[in-house]
Amino acid sequence: MAHPSQLGFQDATSPVMEELLHFHDHALMIVFLITTLVLYMIVAMLSTKLTNKIILNSQEIEIIWTVLPAVILILIALPSLRIVYLMDEINDPHLTIKTMGHQWYQSYEYTDYEDLDLDSYMIPTQDLTPGQFCLLKTDHRMVTPIESPIRVLMSTEDILHSWAVLTLGVKMEATPGRLNQMALIASRPKVFYGPCSEICGANPSFMPIVGETVPLKHFEIWPSLMLGGA
Repeated sequence: MAHPSQLGFQDATSPVMEELLHFHDHALMIVFLITTLVLYMIVAMLSTKLTNKIILNSQEIEIIWTVLPAVILILIALPSLRIVYLMDEINDPHLTIKTMGHQWYQSYEYTDYEDLDLDSYMIPTQDLTPGQFCLLKTDHRMVTPIESPIRVLMSTEDILHSWAVLTLGVKMEATPGRLNQMALIASRPKVFYGPCSEICGANPSFMPIVGETVPLKHFEIWPSLMLGGA
């Protein structure tokens, strides 16, 4: 969870989010260098009393301000493209989960387990216990094992929704009549929260996304407990 006065991102829970954080720091340093250079040039031009009315153009300066931005764009584009391909990579997933968006709740279908379907409704504020998060707690979580590639299929039964979890570095649109997919892999046990990142009617803030990543040995027991409890 984010905390008050937090300046940076949440701690990464997946390798993709770790790459995104590194790219963010990389791009931010380039922005700082560009800002410093531009401010120095502005101050230098405003503070000098030297003028030269003879030189009307300079090939050297034009070459520099053409080549330098191109190099900067390459330094930003190459790491960005690498992360884009990493996010789209889905190789031999260990588990497939189908999530459906509804107004206003999420449902999760574990396609590798028969009859394991969960509806995830937000717990009303008046039913929360002390210490639980308002507008974020649900009656069921999407449980996944850590260090295992997971394929998530997304669609919706009514209008547009969006499944997004910042700490995992994933965001995918859920479109009626279309099946989208994304890959995720968690590197450590954690309970993660996310919003529906689409204006899906009057109450998009009342359909939170809650998941939990657990060790594989615990996940192997969890489906039987859920089906037994049902």
